[in-house]
Amino acid sequence: MASLITATEISKSYATQVLFTGVSITIADNDRIGMIGPNGAGKSTLLKVLTKIEEPDEGEIIRRRQLKQAYIPQMDQFGDAVTPVDAVVAAIASDRDHDDHGLDAQTQAIIQLSKLGFENLDQPIVELSGGWKKRLSIACALATEPDVLMLDEPTNHLDMEGILWLEQFVKQSNIAMVFITHDRVFLENTAQKIIELNKAYPNGTFEVAGNYTEFLRRKDEFLTAQANQQTALATKVRRDDAWLRQGVQGRQTRNTSQVKEASQRREELSQIKDRNNAPKRTAKMEFHGTQRKTQKLLVTHNISKTLGDKKLFADLDITLSPGMCLGLLGANGSGKTTLMKILTGDLEPDTGTVKQAADLKIVNFTQHREALNPTQTLQEALCPIGDTIHYRGKAMHVTGWARKFLFEADKFRTQVNKLSGGEQARIMIANLMLKPADILILDEPTNDLDIPTLQVLEQTLSEFPGAIVLVTHDRFLLARLSSELLALDGQGNAKFHPSIEQWQKYTDDTAKQKQAEKKAAAANAKAAKSNGSANNTSQSAKPTTTTGKKLSYKHQLELDGMEESILKAEQILEELKEKMNDPKIINDRTNYGKVCDDYAVAQDKVRKLYLRWEKLEEMKQG
Repeated sequence: MASLITATEISKSYATQVLFTGVSITIADNDRIGMIGPNGAGKSTLLKVLTKIEEPDEGEIIRRRQLKQAYIPQMDQFGDAVTPVDAVVAAIASDRDHDDHGLDAQTQAIIQLSKLGFENLDQPIVELSGGWKKRLSIACALATEPDVLMLDEPTNHLDMEGILWLEQFVKQSNIAMVFITHDRVFLENTAQKIIELNKAYPNGTFEVAGNYTEFLRRKDEFLTAQANQQTALATKVRRDDAWLRQGVQGRQTRNTSQVKEASQRREELSQIKDRNNAPKRTAKMEFHGTQRKTQKLLVTHNISKTLGDKKLFADLDITLSPGMCLGLLGANGSGKTTLMKILTGDLEPDTGTVKQAADLKIVNFTQHREALNPTQTLQEALCPIGDTIHYRGKAMHVTGWARKFLFEADKFRTQVNKLSGGEQARIMIANLMLKPADILILDEPTNDLDIPTLQVLEQTLSEFPGAIVLVTHDRFLLARLSSELLALDGQGNAKFHPSIEQWQKYTDDTAKQKQAEKKAAAANAKAAKSNGSANNTSQSAKPTTTTGKKLSYKHQLELDGMEESILKAEQILEELKEKMNDPKIINDRTNYGKVCDDYAVAQDKVRKLYLRWEKLEEMKQG
């Protein structure tokens, strides 16, 4: 495969903080590269350096001539655009080298949005869910026709529906991609190559061709070999030290080169020790369970809730017992957060009852970080009063407590709003660990956490003796912890599933059934309109009395057949839309371009037919 970008020995620092040094990466045609690494390793900065948003301090980056790159940041940004069409048109206008293919920007925007599943193109951007905003960001990027697409944590803050769509998009696309993500299932299903940015490796990176399972296998082999190398080198350094401590007679016969080699081995051992210790530096977590033996901690009976005119769920029965984990599934707005508020007692159900065990202790983790005071310093957030933490009956200085969550004392004066999302999440987890709990209510606790921290959280939660209610888009975590899954569909229905696979199969089958019903309804409507049009044509020859202007025979004939013409044109448009989403056609650039052009022509025809219909009606009314 032809190389698109080759970065050699690049380094980047901010002030006194060294992010990475000596990093070398190659991106080739059709690559799908997953980039991982602990928080603070410099992944986002590296992505910006590769995309020319920032410059490296050292090293060389060679890009293919006339290479076009697109970068999608963590937070979606649409400027002053009001609708999706506005946003894509603005992206096209900002691309100085854009090829318009003979189409105006508005038409190109509509085509791009249609390819990504947008139907209501006039819906304000502010009303879109996180998943649809991410689709819009991708549409804006693709409209510039990039050779390489860089995505910074695209799965973060998405619901399950959005992640599943993004997964399919990445797998079917023929554009080279580099994406930063901590979603292990996403990596497993999409990445063809994985690069970890980590100080545990000699050149700061470890690259493996294959999926996440293959990466873990190769990584384990490498770290084991590096640990063995440390042991062997330590033995040699001990011998060197013994040799250097020999008496005067020995020193007189020493070879200068041998002394130099001994010094080099000592330096090499120090570096290997640092690398081998890097993976061990992870957050220390342990939630404080009350060890309550009550078998029914919380029971709901026939609860229901409606917000506005939207029914979220009805007749719902839930029992939470020690050792169980209830995973909640559903798109944004389906009622997951509302249900959790009912369980905690912050919200009353419309009908039904919620019964809690006596003196029940519930600890609640909220995804929006509202429990944090943004103006507090890190030290105040971890220890509001004094400098001593009381954890499980023992006193601990705030410095030691902070280190359990990877915070050093030199960061104590930093305000909370200046910390990263991952650092804020670790503060919230630290505060929750101080509270004894019977039930943990966790709303997206994995957002912004890196994979090492996720693994620690996963282990900690698996050992928690109480009950857990968990909302997360991390399928790996959900699959490992959940003893039962409850899916809300946003239309008032709630259904329990034994596994994610069962839920996904049920969701796919339901979607296929709805699609079949939609096609059948469209076919029936088309037949009904055709019959109505035929009846109107037969009746048009009869004398009629109208208050409007009488059309000429030619115009009346055109008006009578207008509905059928529009139906045919819309059917052609729908068939072309299905072709545009066909993976086989997407991967055939020549054929795909022709289908897009045909779609634009068909869409313009439908628009003109509607305009003509309105004109004829106006003429008829005089």
